[in-house]
Amino acid sequence: MAYDDQKFEAYLDKMDMVTVLVPKSYYNGEVNSLCLMRGDQSLSLTLKDKKVLHEAIKYEYYCPMKVEIGEEYRVVEERGAKADLKIGAVIRTPEFDDAFFYNESDLGVSFTTQHIQVKVWAPTATDVKVKLINPETLNNEYISMTRLTKGVWTAACGLEKEGYYYTFEVTVNGVTREAVDPYAIAASVNSKYGVLVNLKRTKQSPVQKAPLPNPTDAIIYEVHIRDFTIHPSSNVSNKGTYAGFTRASTESGVSTGLAYLKELGITHVELLPVNDFDGVDELNPFDAYNWGYNPLLFNVPEGSYSLNPTNPVARILELKELIQTVHENDLRVILDVVYNHVYIREESSFEKIVPGYFFRHDEFGMPSNGTGVGNDFASERKMARKFIVDSVLFWVKEYDVDGFRFDLMGILDIETMNTIRQKLFEYDSSILLFGEGWDLNTPLSSEEKATIYNSDKVPNIGFFNDRFRDFIKGSTFNIYDKGFICGNTHRIDEVKQVVAGSVSYQKGEKYLFTQPTSSINYVESHDNHTLWDKLSKCNSHEEKRILQKRQKLASAMVLLAQGIPFLHAGQEFYRTKKGVENSYRSPDSINQFDWEQRKIYKEDIKWLQAVIQLRKAHGAFRFHTTERIRKHMKFLEAVPEVVAYSLVNVEEYGPWKDIIVAFNQDTSTRYINLPPGNWHVVIDGENVYQYPFTKVLSGKTAVPAVGVLALFKT
Repeated sequence: MAYDDQKFEAYLDKMDMVTVLVPKSYYNGEVNSLCLMRGDQSLSLTLKDKKVLHEAIKYEYYCPMKVEIGEEYRVVEERGAKADLKIGAVIRTPEFDDAFFYNESDLGVSFTTQHIQVKVWAPTATDVKVKLINPETLNNEYISMTRLTKGVWTAACGLEKEGYYYTFEVTVNGVTREAVDPYAIAASVNSKYGVLVNLKRTKQSPVQKAPLPNPTDAIIYEVHIRDFTIHPSSNVSNKGTYAGFTRASTESGVSTGLAYLKELGITHVELLPVNDFDGVDELNPFDAYNWGYNPLLFNVPEGSYSLNPTNPVARILELKELIQTVHENDLRVILDVVYNHVYIREESSFEKIVPGYFFRHDEFGMPSNGTGVGNDFASERKMARKFIVDSVLFWVKEYDVDGFRFDLMGILDIETMNTIRQKLFEYDSSILLFGEGWDLNTPLSSEEKATIYNSDKVPNIGFFNDRFRDFIKGSTFNIYDKGFICGNTHRIDEVKQVVAGSVSYQKGEKYLFTQPTSSINYVESHDNHTLWDKLSKCNSHEEKRILQKRQKLASAMVLLAQGIPFLHAGQEFYRTKKGVENSYRSPDSINQFDWEQRKIYKEDIKWLQAVIQLRKAHGAFRFHTTERIRKHMKFLEAVPEVVAYSLVNVEEYGPWKDIIVAFNQDTSTRYINLPPGNWHVVIDGENVYQYPFTKVLSGKTAVPAVGVLALFKT
């Protein structure tokens, strides 16, 4: 530890405890008495503990007076040496959290008829100023902020300042740092400044949406704004942008763009992060690529997708228009959000404004790194939790989004996720909430983490089901590991359970979830290898058409299993990333949605559309309670290569009384014995049948090689 010219250092580590570090170079580190001074007032401190360290001696003193955080104090030792009392570990104590929790909804910028108000939470600051920058001349002016209760600072300026850039200059522990408002809703190019924008000028007319009675009625399709239209064959203008995303084209009967999504039959479009992120220069957006998991400003749309990133209002309008247009096409929008970390902790507004508060630290006081990117957001702290809750409410109320996918949700705590659910469901009970419930090494007890193993503690929030993923296709981390669709028959019981929603479909059975609404069923996403790239490796001995059948089989299992189906964009036409496992910053040539493939495999896409329509046609594929699954779902006897189930007496949920679905992963035809009666065929391998369903089967029936059989009777 370097002490420079200071005689010693003093920190407030608890509301009633001062920690003093005296280097051994100063009288061997020995001090006999200390007092705390505020102005002319002086109070002796009482020694509690003393520890000899390598280069210093650490003293802990009891402080009998209440330290007013935000005021300046000095610690003085008997020889007259002085040190400023700095804010230390007190900031991470429950007492601090309780004392400074601010529960109003006016942080950031708000417009009244008379002025523009700016508020920031900075309880440890001794001084805060608003820096206003004229966007035309770049001249600066400063407004001193007034401290209110709970550590909130406020200032106001005239309405003529609308459009001005702004930052905060915050002084903590004698150091002044400049920071962008974490609650900023608009930003200058590349996030240098927040911008005073009146969002009333960007209001859109709401679109009436079709009802979504239950989460299991959703069919989620994950896509990246830039990927979706950047390919030359997308046949849309403004490729790779918000504006381009909503364009549509139909040439020779082949749709692209938004028309394609609507035609596919999905219900929800999940957008990889669209809030402001680092990794792409907004002035030269096509010089680099990024998925968007480097969050900077959480309530500002990313500028690299805008037609005019230098115009702070343009990106807001473009994203709002995208969402509105998607709604007009009878689809809903989910945002992929990254509240578990920031891009660089030391450079984040959170750390500059309230150092040490918003991020977790280990027992030694070092920042934790469960996320793997250098910081973990401390969602369990009241103002950190408030920020996340405020942010998701902002996106719902201001942008009319329909759901959230939480990146690394297991880093967040259960109380935060339940608070989000409660607040959002009060506003709109059809909002979808789900995330990655991986158990990561962060300083939060296992009982507090929003992990997949605690799913019963966070009802009505879904989890990416890694068991479904790995039992169906094989390990996502071992490209050569084979699951059911690749030819593995060793875990048939586990395959049956994930097809049944990963619930206890028979009393006494093991289960992952208490309800099927917790299970997000998927076999590929933006992360890791695409399914096609995995199949090409682990089943490289098979011809291309067999591999394609295996991929179709996997997609059908996603769509016809109980739970919530999740598809990765391009999964329907064998999307490849040319073997790249982690393409988060790979070029467009790797990440682009290949519209040529869409044209080549249009018949395979029609087949997937039929499977989607089958799921939507009958509520028995979409049970939202374990009770209904137990009552109606039964597995049929079959060879290990076949998983077959029946849905019996389900006429109250749709047009058919009984349904049978069989999945065969073998390259040979296999057989099942149908229950008595004549069964109408909906899907038989790659053949799809529609009303009036003239093909009928009974008795011993063939399940096509590497294929699906779907039947019903009325």
